[in-house]
Amino acid sequence: MNVTHLECAVCGLRHEANTLQNLCRECGKPLLVRYDLKKAAETLTPDSLKCREASLWRYLEVLPVENQDNIVSFGEGWTPLIRAERLAATLGCDIDLYIKDEAQNPTQSFKARGMTAAITMANELGVKKLAVPSAGNAASAMAAYAAEAGMEAHIFMPQDTPRANVIECQQTGANVTLVDGLITDCGKIVAERKEAQGWFDVSTLKEPYRVEGKKTMGYELFEQFGALPDVIIYPTGGGTGLIGMWKAFDEMEQMGWIGSKRPRMVTVQSSTCAPIVRAFKQGERFADEFKNAATVASGLRVPKAIGDFLILDAIRASGGTAIAVDDAELVAAVGQIGAATGIFAAPEGAACLPALRKLIANGAVSPGEKVVLFNTGSGIKYLECFQ
Repeated sequence: MNVTHLECAVCGLRHEANTLQNLCRECGKPLLVRYDLKKAAETLTPDSLKCREASLWRYLEVLPVENQDNIVSFGEGWTPLIRAERLAATLGCDIDLYIKDEAQNPTQSFKARGMTAAITMANELGVKKLAVPSAGNAASAMAAYAAEAGMEAHIFMPQDTPRANVIECQQTGANVTLVDGLITDCGKIVAERKEAQGWFDVSTLKEPYRVEGKKTMGYELFEQFGALPDVIIYPTGGGTGLIGMWKAFDEMEQMGWIGSKRPRMVTVQSSTCAPIVRAFKQGERFADEFKNAATVASGLRVPKAIGDFLILDAIRASGGTAIAVDDAELVAAVGQIGAATGIFAAPEGAACLPALRKLIANGAVSPGEKVVLFNTGSGIKYLECFQ
């Protein structure tokens, strides 16, 4: 609608937006969608949103589809922002605590946001076959949206992916292959076979549109608060959600919605798969692959993220940080969050609670601050973790 071009996140090379694109043709890094934000701001204002549909497609002026008839949607987005007073009372610090509950999306995770945008654009650009490597929830979302769009879905997941995700993909018509390895091994298979098979690769940040769906979490926070919070704590595997929100804040500033102040962005990873945490502590812009990655929070088991530099740039620019928590801590936190709020969080989302405790202990979060934890999915997908 208001798209001007695609732009490489590293070298800045301009790419055409009205054709299928994966990574930058020069440096192989992710492409980001750029908009005519002056034009978008003519009709997209905080006041204009008051009477729009309760889905992420309310932000149509800053989403990439040209023809609305091509949108593939189940009503995703506009998830609740829940005040967690009883949970906050257990922390020993008088903060204003909220949980953004992404489990209430279609397919029960935030991955629906990215896939509605990616599959919509694949639909608009004439794609018939899709492929994705996934640790679980992205596969579930891709399978559902591909089914709705009438596209073939080819999914590659580690053998120990939560069983609920595997069954969900099979029952929504996807071709599922379980791989003896990690998500990176699954990604290599997709890369090796996609040209011969005619698949379009919708891997995290290897196409430009999943991040556009995810960025709407940032727009929603602004709408739901009427401002932005002080701290956002986000469980990070591939990091598309954090990258997307950071992009949204920049767009909002350019449209005159907000000033230059940003929330402090906090990445949370498992201590047994923490490439971003390690790179942050070492002062590196890119994160080396984390060897022997293993965690029960399957969405955090991403040993090498292609958008690593974008995650690290956002953390540093915001004055945020990166924290690792143990698997025992994040599994225990599922029950702690549930007992205090009634939310059955995914282990990835629950990891935000022990991370918050560490931030409070070291003085990185202060009394009176507004803090948002992101629950990225439903605990019902991870029953193996609680046996």
